[in-house]
Amino acid sequence: MVEISVDQTLDACGLNCPLPLLKAKQALNKLSVGQVLSIICTDPGSVRDFKVFADQSGHHLLESEQRNEKYHYWLRKSG
Repeated sequence: MVEISVDQTLDACGLNCPLPLLKAKQALNKLSVGQVLSIICTDPGSVRDFKVFADQSGHHLLESEQRNEKYHYWLRKSG
């Protein structure tokens, strides 16, 4: 994986759908265009949720991966 410069990290572990996505939306609203939000969560449904969210919102899903029981996402805020 390429090193990604992260501006904010959101720990949504233990939260179930749709809370990880809702918290990510709130965090993105506070970031400036071009900044990166890192999200860590434990909800397997988040894999689909974050892909669809990125496709529909225009925010760029830089990377997603699963490490053990945790799912990691990196979203760059778009204009």
